[in-house]
Amino acid sequence: MSEQRKADGSQTLERGLLVLRMLAEHPEGLTAGEIAAHLGLHRSIAYRLLTALTRQDFATRDAENRYHAGLSFFTLAERVRPRLLDVAHPVLHEVTAELDATACLVVAENDFAVAIAVVEPPGSGPRFSYGIGNRDPLDRGAAGIALLAAGPPRDGEPERVDDTRQSGHIVTHNEVVSGTYGIAAPIRTPPGEHTAAVNVITHREDVADRAIPLVVRATERITQAMNAPAGTRSGRAAAHPSPRSEA
Repeated sequence: MSEQRKADGSQTLERGLLVLRMLAEHPEGLTAGEIAAHLGLHRSIAYRLLTALTRQDFATRDAENRYHAGLSFFTLAERVRPRLLDVAHPVLHEVTAELDATACLVVAENDFAVAIAVVEPPGSGPRFSYGIGNRDPLDRGAAGIALLAAGPPRDGEPERVDDTRQSGHIVTHNEVVSGTYGIAAPIRTPPGEHTAAVNVITHREDVADRAIPLVVRATERITQAMNAPAGTRSGRAAAHPSPRSEA
């Protein structure tokens, strides 16, 4: 096989994955023309990619010729769903309810902090443009620094990474989103698991101060559940009274 054909095959695969990602991010569906315009492709190329995804049930077309993520996408995702998500979700919900602030689970991927779970408070308060799949540089913001601190020490790492490793948390302000505080703490995941951290985002300084012990406690609970012996793992972090109920 020539290098040109190898490159073409890689390009087709990459385009197909981009289309699949677009469908996942647009539950209302997209037309072939919209996908072609977004990716800068000829409509015939977009249609061929969608046809291939549809044949494998990774995409489906409705009566209005809009394409949606198909069942194979969801079943495959469920089969490889990290146990970390099941353990962390109830803990994040408790943190959000206590603080009335957005709580996230982030993991390290290449040079980015990637959000794999985001829990927003109920009601009509302010919302951040921060959702599942959000990617921020590892060297900026509380989430990224906490993820670096979750790993072993490295030569030349910023001083605040080791400070976070020692204190168990970090608070940043105005680093990723103007006017917001980030409060994060590293999770000590078992070998072979993604490096992970809990991150809370808020506009309010008083909430940031209250969040520190809650975020640290949340990561301790998740760490304990993830590192429990196999025979005692329940898939969820153990229930823990909130600080308010202990007062």
